[in-house]
Amino acid sequence: MFTGIVEEVGTVVSARSDELVVRASTVLEGTRLGDSIAVNGVCLTVVTFAAGAPGWFAVGLMEETLRRSNLGELRPGDRVNLERAMALGGRMGGHLVQGHIDGVGRVLSHTREREALRIRFSAPAEIMRYIVEKGFIAVDGASLTVAEVDQSSFAVSLVNFTQQHITLPEKRPGSTVNLEADIIGKYVERLLGARGGQGKVTLEFLAEHGFGS
Repeated sequence: MFTGIVEEVGTVVSARSDELVVRASTVLEGTRLGDSIAVNGVCLTVVTFAAGAPGWFAVGLMEETLRRSNLGELRPGDRVNLERAMALGGRMGGHLVQGHIDGVGRVLSHTREREALRIRFSAPAEIMRYIVEKGFIAVDGASLTVAEVDQSSFAVSLVNFTQQHITLPEKRPGSTVNLEADIIGKYVERLLGARGGQGKVTLEFLAEHGFGS
């Protein structure tokens, strides 16, 4: 499980269909073989690494990962968002992110709003159904708040600090991004489906199915 708070921006050293090697330093602190690191929001297993300043780590890739994400487009020199799996009892700074990508969207536009940067993305219909205004969305592994949504796209607004610590401001219109919708919406939809779509989502219903306080 991850939080969507990017710890470091790493650099791709090599990219093959079965393995990705990334130069990094912060995310290697305390890392052991078999640990999980999210690369552009994709939960991957460390198969080998070398600590240092900077060091590097390698992760294996499989066809399902390449089908679901933009990792197959990476080339040496590309920058990627990195986050270690959340430690039990750690601070939850973003939202619950599994590192299981739902699909790929595309950057539509960048708009400056004083110090903020507003970015609009297109997304497939099967992902848009879970995106709501002021809700959470993980874009290339970064936990972001949805500022606006329509039938086929959504927008986020990045404060200056966020702009300096993730890769999204570097992505031009047409670039692909990995998207993971908020898991709570998926669970609620599944629970309602189990009831044949009948009934309203009430506080009692949520509490009954584990979403209460």
